Amino acid sequence: MFSSPLKSALVALLILTLFPVPGAHADEKGPVTNLPLPRYVSMKASEGNVRRGPSLSHRIDWVFKRRDMPLRITAEHGHWRRVEDRDGMGGWVHYSLLSGTRTVLVEQDMLALHTRPDPNAPVAAALELGVVAKLGDCNPEWCELRSGGFKGWAPKARVWGVSPAELRD
Repeated sequence: MFSSPLKSALVALLILTLFPVPGAHADEKGPVTNLPLPRYVSMKASEGNVRRGPSLSHRIDWVFKRRDMPLRITAEHGHWRRVEDRDGMGGWVHYSLLSGTRTVLVEQDMLALHTRPDPNAPVAAALELGVVAKLGDCNPEWCELRSGGFKGWAPKARVWGVSPAELRD
């Protein structure tokens, strides 16, 4: 029916339609939720299967085992979201395993939490490398974090789970 090159082009178009390349267009919106792509979420469950494709019939590649871990959604398909972690590892997870609650991963050992978004402000606490903290307000350079009963401001560049240009209040 179709020549081989035409068939290959149609298959490629179908794949790009079903599984769009993240970041292909500025201000891209998810086809299911109409929310921005990419965007950050967190793991709602303490355990979640990561699949090779967006259905239960796809193979499980691994299991995320950290509740509240920040993840970046890069694509949507039905009830499935393609996510990646800080290391760029990921796959497809069911949307019910994800939460809109924002968290970040501390990327600097003994990251100082200041009482104000100012490097000269008193330090309220220090967070170890790899700690997951709740994300609060963010200005262009600083974000408010909460963890272990402590609250304070840290440089945005020292955490993963928030876009560099993102502002929150």
